Amino acid sequence: MYHKVKIYGKVFKALRLKTKVLILVVFSCLLIILPFSKNFNNQLLDATTNDAKESETPRDTLIGGLLTANFDEGSCLSRYQKTSLYRKPSPYKPSEYLISKLRSYEMLHRRCGPDTKAYKDATESLSRDENYASKENGECRYIVWVAGYGLGNRILTLASVFLYALLTERIILVDNRKDVSDLLCEPFPGTSWLLPLDFNLMQYPYVYGYNKEYPRCYGTMVNNHSINSSSIPAHLYLHILHDSRESDKMFFCQKDQDLINKVPWLIVQANVYFVPSLWFNPTFQTELVKLFPQKESVFHHLARYLFHPTNQVWDTVTTYYNDHLSKADERLGIQIRVFGDPAGYFKHVMDQIVACTQREKLLPELDTQEESKVNISKTPKLKAVLVTSLYPEYSENLTKMYWKQPSSTGEIVEVYQPSGERVQQTDTKIHDQKALAEMYLLSSTDNIVTSARSTFGYVSYSLGGLKPWLLYQPTNFTTPDPPCLRSTSMEPCFLTPPSHGCEADWRTNSGMILPFVRHCEDIMYGGLKLHDDF
Repeated sequence: MYHKVKIYGKVFKALRLKTKVLILVVFSCLLIILPFSKNFNNQLLDATTNDAKESETPRDTLIGGLLTANFDEGSCLSRYQKTSLYRKPSPYKPSEYLISKLRSYEMLHRRCGPDTKAYKDATESLSRDENYASKENGECRYIVWVAGYGLGNRILTLASVFLYALLTERIILVDNRKDVSDLLCEPFPGTSWLLPLDFNLMQYPYVYGYNKEYPRCYGTMVNNHSINSSSIPAHLYLHILHDSRESDKMFFCQKDQDLINKVPWLIVQANVYFVPSLWFNPTFQTELVKLFPQKESVFHHLARYLFHPTNQVWDTVTTYYNDHLSKADERLGIQIRVFGDPAGYFKHVMDQIVACTQREKLLPELDTQEESKVNISKTPKLKAVLVTSLYPEYSENLTKMYWKQPSSTGEIVEVYQPSGERVQQTDTKIHDQKALAEMYLLSSTDNIVTSARSTFGYVSYSLGGLKPWLLYQPTNFTTPDPPCLRSTSMEPCFLTPPSHGCEADWRTNSGMILPFVRHCEDIMYGGLKLHDDF
């Protein structure tokens, strides 16, 4: 009877048309609703109840006072929305002393930051290159962070340099020649941390000369005995990279700080998380203990205070999270970095990931019985696995594994990978934005497995306050046994630390000076990491 209902708009008056449309809509809705099972209604009721329970718990948008309310929320949505990404509030609470110190720093930055008279005067004095042995600096001294290396390295070093600025009452200014402002919002109210592009020491030829041979490189001046209490330059370059010499690495020692404190401008280029070594300075240590009573929470607190993804990045984070992770009963993050040449997909790495996650009960084993004995009367538990890697084959193989065969526990395992670009494209805006979004997505998981020595992984698990399972680095293309271990600390590792301590601890192995600064689990006989359990 289709010809009886096939009608054209000319035939009907407006009222009859509306009636027909209404009937059609109601009928369509009934057809959609009726086939759904009672089980769906129960799940819908459960979801509604859970949402109601979550809404009853107010979100701590200021993170226990770590953040200030003096920002327009719309200009940077992530600043006050980040806590909604995590199902549970962080067990690590910022100390009152840290909160007070941050508020004091913000006021200092407003007095000395770009576009202030103090900044203008300081840059003019810098151009005169005077001897500061007997000059007073005033309250405005500066430390400039120079962008370099991958995004994980940048985030770790930004936090390190900021902590050093906090301890020494310097103003941190951030090199913005790369993509910092495309990734992160301003962290300090009423001012900017971005170094003006016309800053003299970022112009040619300076910007290409920051290395160990630079005449004002602190380590070089120490080796040449060209810096002392009667000869203090207007600026110094601190070389804190993987190839630093001992004379570069020991800048934090008290005798070195006595000289460096008199220098009004410091330029820092770093690619390592040097926070653990700051604890070797007794003056710094006194402050650090008050700032961070929970020693393994240093990066966790600094990152939540400093780093707020821009709205474009945050939209990527929240959209992906809501589409793929929010409905899962449990979320597992797996971050895979393959070092060496060639890099790519390797079976021994895949075997290592499966061995680690199944041995540690992070993923269920496959059901090997012909007839599954899993109780199907209950709604199966959904586990979402978020994989981040340059290579999509790792997530594809995990997907196939759980698609072809049910799990021994009856859990449904869904695997997601936001991107797989095969080649790291540092300094490419879109690539770096994706990388930052994936760090935050990983930080939102309940458990996390990361590759040894990966700064990407360090940032992700420490942001989320997670103690990771660390995948040992394979040798000779062989799966390590055991494949991984659980870290006892959520702090990042200082990959290339000094081999010894300062002054009295000069002959002492740096991993044995303080009971809470120990060698990293993912580097054999090397690296330094902060711990609470000692």
